[in-house]
Amino acid sequence: MRELLCVALRAYLWAIFLRIILSWFPLRHGGAMQIVRDVLWKVTEPVLGVARKYLPPLGHFDLSPIVVILGLQLVGAFVLKCGVV
Repeated sequence: MRELLCVALRAYLWAIFLRIILSWFPLRHGGAMQIVRDVLWKVTEPVLGVARKYLPPLGHFDLSPIVVILGLQLVGAFVLKCGVV
């Protein structure tokens, strides 16, 4: 069970990283990458949105992915004992 949670945690971290990377590029509306970005948005926004509510606004900088990544890595390392997440 712990291994399954560790795999799910790693997959969620990858989804956040991919969302960050895709946010740097303009995507054509209706294209394949737009669909991928939309799926990543739907998967990651519930957690990132909650973190964003508690972080102070810093202009155009969104620090919620950094906070969530750090928090998930702490959970993986200390609670689930996943090792390197």
